[in-house]
Amino acid sequence: MTFHRLAVHSTLAFALGLSFTVAMAQSAASAPAGKAAPKAVKKAPAKAPAKAPVVYVPEPASPAQIDAAERVYYGPHECEFNQTIDIQIDPKYPAYVDVKHLKATYLMKPVQSSTGAIRLEDVTGETLLVQISNKSMLLNVKTGHRVVDDCVGSKQRELIAAAKQAKAAEMAASAPK
Repeated sequence: MTFHRLAVHSTLAFALGLSFTVAMAQSAASAPAGKAAPKAVKKAPAKAPAKAPVVYVPEPASPAQIDAAERVYYGPHECEFNQTIDIQIDPKYPAYVDVKHLKATYLMKPVQSSTGAIRLEDVTGETLLVQISNKSMLLNVKTGHRVVDDCVGSKQRELIAAAKQAKAAEMAASAPK
């Protein structure tokens, strides 16, 4: 029985191979003189459809968010290692902020923390910008690393200068006479 199956399979394989050879010979014979038989056309693999970019539509701003947005230090900030960030009011969404760093722009929601720092939380959950009176820093919350640190804008420079003056005045007042 096993020998019989092997013989049948071998015969089928031989017949398929023979029919393929005959078909190729016929197509070559039917080609005009001086021209080669047409080659089989290979189809390019189908490309996967491009994914549409995800568009985040943030929720309307709360009164607390509007208050926090008024406390943000806007404008260009100079950072360590000659990097910059630019913090602007988002024109599309009231009380939201656009933070630009290198080629990326992050849509962020301002949140006031209990310590007085302003947190700008990326609506996608990827980054966080923390602002205190003397600096701002951009963090990647997914990887847990600082993207850029020691960013200082014009308002923060004013606050730093005022703090230095106040400290100098305090030192002068407490000095023995």
